Amino acid sequence: MISLGQIFKRYTGFLRRVKPAYMVNNWLNRRLLGPNRELYRKYGLRKSILAPISSADFKQHNPDIPWIDRPDAMDRLAEQPGYAALTAIQKEKVSRFIQDGYCVLEGFFTPDRVDRLNQEIDRLIGSGKLDFNYTGRKIMESYKVSQAVNSFFRDKAMIDFLNFIMGKPVVPFHTINFIRGSEQRAHSDSVHMSTEPQGYLIATWTALEDIGPDQGPLFYYPGSHRFSYVTTQDFDSGNSRWLLGKNPNQKYEDRIEALIREKGIQPRYFTARKGDVLIWHANLLHGGSAIARPESTRKSLVAHYFCEGVICYHELTQRPALLPHK
Repeated sequence: MISLGQIFKRYTGFLRRVKPAYMVNNWLNRRLLGPNRELYRKYGLRKSILAPISSADFKQHNPDIPWIDRPDAMDRLAEQPGYAALTAIQKEKVSRFIQDGYCVLEGFFTPDRVDRLNQEIDRLIGSGKLDFNYTGRKIMESYKVSQAVNSFFRDKAMIDFLNFIMGKPVVPFHTINFIRGSEQRAHSDSVHMSTEPQGYLIATWTALEDIGPDQGPLFYYPGSHRFSYVTTQDFDSGNSRWLLGKNPNQKYEDRIEALIREKGIQPRYFTARKGDVLIWHANLLHGGSAIARPESTRKSLVAHYFCEGVICYHELTQRPALLPHK
């Protein structure tokens, strides 16, 4: 039996476009938004923590970008705190991340651990404690009800590695489980989970089964993290003072499709083994390829991490991010 709360989360209709509705939600979550007062002062943003926020509020972006995004990042790599403690393989992975915007940790999670997670997800779906959102493809925030997912999400070895890459402590923020491929068009996470200064988000994609080319594998564009960030200032979002535009995500993805044509870049595909993890940059273009075998699954867990000490928000919906306090 699906609860009224689950129905509300799954189908919000017109309310998804009404900015005052989000402001009411911000007021209800004002305790979580409290730390934004200091951050807004730090970065010169003069507005209420309850108000909508977007890239339009930052006429000039703060230059304090992550060290990995600086032109001399490869030269500075060996100088980073904690570099000497990395294994040779980890050092190679960080170099790949700087150059291409992603890296792959093969066999990071053991098959037995992945199997236990899959069993728990199946049980929670069967009991009605987890459900797909309005897309019919995504299970949001399973870490809140699944200890198995939470243990992946907050894995210490992973967190330590992400902290090194970002040069700041990361904050576990958001998970998405997939049973089947998303078939989502190319996009960057930075338009959905945005930061000021730019770039202080990182994501992981864990294969929860072996994934072949006919299962709709993840695709990505190496080096695309170096492109300029695409925001709602770069396409006709249709946003007004009180309403978000209709289908802003589709318009955004149209703009990304045009950008890919302009750049003439080609994708790679993540055909993975169970337990492999792909880590990607906030601005790396990626998506889900077409499912060639209709009955196939593509079980995976996506996790997103903001960094401490920066403004975190959602560009498309103009909402401040609700980060948990320590």
